[in-house]
Amino acid sequence: MKTLLVLRHAKSSWSNPGQSDHERPLNKRGRAAAPRMGQLLVEQQIIPELIICSTAERARQTGDLLADACKFSGNLVHETQLYLAPPSAYIEQLQQMDDAIQSVMVIGHNPGLEDLVGFFCDDPNFVMPTAALAELHLEIDEWRKLGIRTHAKLNNYWIPKELDANL
Repeated sequence: MKTLLVLRHAKSSWSNPGQSDHERPLNKRGRAAAPRMGQLLVEQQIIPELIICSTAERARQTGDLLADACKFSGNLVHETQLYLAPPSAYIEQLQQMDDAIQSVMVIGHNPGLEDLVGFFCDDPNFVMPTAALAELHLEIDEWRKLGIRTHAKLNNYWIPKELDANL
């Protein structure tokens, strides 16, 4: 069984209307929520071995803040194909993982992440607000066997606002 942690990027800023979507940074709330989710990884003892992150600035900042908060010591990889990606792009990335890796986190965007979790958990209406984290246990023993029809157990699901009212 493999573990997949799915994290939507934290809340981003819209304060600069001329800025491209890819370059939008986190806002104040996002800069607080991302490290809180890193603390959650420590509390739950689910720090992944690898983090694969979209190249969008808000996703990169989310990954960096989360990694600092949980003292992540693995590789944090940025992949351009995960920017606004459909579920198939995440699956293709994960299929390339070394089978020695048991736990991977992906950080990206909706609607792709909602659809990804929804496919795995057979819930087409799955919702992932900003900085939400889903912990999935995949019914596979080799990453190359991962597919859109792979079944997963939603082991846990957290939303920052439910962890801390100030978020």
